[in-house]
Amino acid sequence: MRILVTGGAGFIGSNFIHYWLQNHSSDQIVNFDKLTYAGNLENLKNIRNNENYTFVKGDIASSKDVTQAMKGIDIVINFAAETHVDRSILDPAPFVITNVVGTQVLLDAAAKAKIKHFHHVSTDEVFGALDLASRQKFSEETNYNPRSPYAATKAASDHLVRAYFATYNLPVTISNCSNNFGPYQFPEKLISLSITNLLEGKKVPVYGDGLYVRDWLYVEDHASAIDLVLQKGKIGETYCIGQDNDIANIEVIKKILAILAKGESMIEYVKDRPGHDRRYAMDATRIKKELGWHAKYDFDMALELTIKWYQQNTKWWKKLKDRKFEEYYEEQYVKR
Repeated sequence: MRILVTGGAGFIGSNFIHYWLQNHSSDQIVNFDKLTYAGNLENLKNIRNNENYTFVKGDIASSKDVTQAMKGIDIVINFAAETHVDRSILDPAPFVITNVVGTQVLLDAAAKAKIKHFHHVSTDEVFGALDLASRQKFSEETNYNPRSPYAATKAASDHLVRAYFATYNLPVTISNCSNNFGPYQFPEKLISLSITNLLEGKKVPVYGDGLYVRDWLYVEDHASAIDLVLQKGKIGETYCIGQDNDIANIEVIKKILAILAKGESMIEYVKDRPGHDRRYAMDATRIKKELGWHAKYDFDMALELTIKWYQQNTKWWKKLKDRKFEEYYEEQYVKR
């Protein structure tokens, strides 16, 4: 099997490639990535000489790049996306180009190449926000209600995937996943930023009151879920992936502080971001019952593994927190 992984130099994509080559060693992986600020070939340096792995630099919004990369491919897994909500608020345009136009270009090339299976990786953020006091969860039946430019572009891409299934009979599946964390995550997301800041002796910025709730999933568990969707998922269907462990952001940070033996004085509350969704929660019943998926790691175990990885890989993340990152950081996290 020859698999095209778009966005394979990013956080989730690179973890998926590691997972796939470990569990399907006879398959060939083509990693297609534009190498934006969040794409990092250092994530894959230990497999760059693997004869079943190839890297191709390209842009999913370029028909020429995509058509060339699609030759001889059996399966496409689309991880490529602009993903950071904060950056989408500062500048939505790159999100529209990559997440919407890029997905359409991929779908068009896949249909023409008669790809056997196109899997689109999406997010729980397309569903909007849940009330903090409710017990409601997102499911495959939840109506879309995106509330940030990032979420809106991912919602549009999901609709395009379904349209290509209905109109062109392209064999597709979609997965909507909760917040991921783990190794190789660019240090701008909550957990990776918190860990690296604390390892540098810096405080952790917390938006608003810190009571925003998310469902956290270890990235390897996400990879195993996609594996099952590719093997057993029904073409044309969507699968929600989550851990059922809704936790407030402030509680996540307190857990990190405890593991690193730091006091709560290292918390710094900052001005809230616009349109901040209060709560996400995923109902993963379908993928569990129909495909037999289950998470291997509970949150506390995975958090300890993640912290240990960042402690052992300081060279990897320190070079990412450069002057440009610091300029973005100062603009984004304004003291209250």
